[in-house]
Amino acid sequence: MSRRVVRQSKFRHVFGQPVKADQMYEDIRVSKVTWDSSFCAVNPKFVAIIVESGGGGAFIVLPLAKTGRVDKNYPLVTGHTAPVLDIDWCPHNDNVIASASEDTTVMVWQVPDYVPVRNITEPVVTLEGHSKRVGIISWHPTARNVLLSAGCDNLVILWNVGTGETLLVLEDMHTDLIYNVGWNRNGSLLVTTCKDKKVRVIDPRKQQVLAKNFEEPIALQEMDTSNGVLLPFYDPDSSIVYLCGKGDSSIRYFEITDEAPYVHYLNTYSSKEPQRGMGFMPKRGLDVSKCEIARFFKLHERKCEPIVMTVPRKSDLFQDDLYPDTPGPEPALEADEWLSGKDAEPILISLRDGYVPVKNRELKVVKKNILDNKPPPGRRHSHSTCNPDFSQPALEEVLEEIRALKETVQAQEKRISDLENKLCQFTNGTD
Repeated sequence: MSRRVVRQSKFRHVFGQPVKADQMYEDIRVSKVTWDSSFCAVNPKFVAIIVESGGGGAFIVLPLAKTGRVDKNYPLVTGHTAPVLDIDWCPHNDNVIASASEDTTVMVWQVPDYVPVRNITEPVVTLEGHSKRVGIISWHPTARNVLLSAGCDNLVILWNVGTGETLLVLEDMHTDLIYNVGWNRNGSLLVTTCKDKKVRVIDPRKQQVLAKNFEEPIALQEMDTSNGVLLPFYDPDSSIVYLCGKGDSSIRYFEITDEAPYVHYLNTYSSKEPQRGMGFMPKRGLDVSKCEIARFFKLHERKCEPIVMTVPRKSDLFQDDLYPDTPGPEPALEADEWLSGKDAEPILISLRDGYVPVKNRELKVVKKNILDNKPPPGRRHSHSTCNPDFSQPALEEVLEEIRALKETVQAQEKRISDLENKLCQFTNGTD
């Protein structure tokens, strides 16, 4: 007689459960825009949700501890002139979030640790380069201030948020709408899915497609996609991929291994209400004392419901096998280093004592002065109406005149102010 051998895995008994009713976020007007993004982004400090907004686009940012009913006048993050389509927290600064919109722009915001009194309307920087709506944004996993955006113009643009400049523009690589973009662990490569039914592995710095048209998958899993698009979330620390269907009410999760059949079905979490979006907590934001290996923020029409995935363990001690060192908030590279060709693995931290978020760190944007880029000597070819023989000495003369005019204006302003003060004294003395 043959004996059936059960596959050994510490994640075989992972189960999901919702939090208590008082730990949910209620009365949130989740966006009804027909776009296939997750509509939600979370980190160890905040949960951000794209919401309905009249006259433009907006999203709400709530501290994780602020659960329960949300006041209808709670401040929003506004500034886009059209609906927001995607949001993403910076992995190296828990107070910085980027948003992409139908208005063709990407905005980066600084969110304070305290609850603001009024709407946040001024972004730290606005990134303009797309000609059509922008539906995908993703931060680089290891390089500081490097942000990727993909739009309906079939372009992928990489930005240096610290200077507000474009680093790279990947064009003529996609023939149709880009569905999704993801980085590898050290950010040296990225992968895209496209409406033309092709998956592309791209080296962004060489601006080359390294692989395309995968002929045979190593594993095939039939899924019911009748309810809508599937949102995949992959946890490299546990090698578990979670599939959440928009319009569906379940979360299916699978373990990925190095041996055939490679993909192993674990379980399905189901609830009564269909989900309109989903947020996935980074590993450093989990409660390690409860053997929590994943936490989702499931969006319904009027609320956000956290779902906790747990591995049952009898011991209260720290479980080393469940929590290997995980990427922390410190970047391994600067933007210029990465652009020059340097790669680095994420800087890892231990979760043995839990993770305490760092205090608010301000994002500083230093835009380069275009006047610092001196034109090359000799005649310049220009399509403008300016004199093509406009030389460097002439430019210096114009700048000197500008400086003199500024000094004159400042002197006149001081003189006017002095006269106003004397007039005020004279008036007060005669009344």
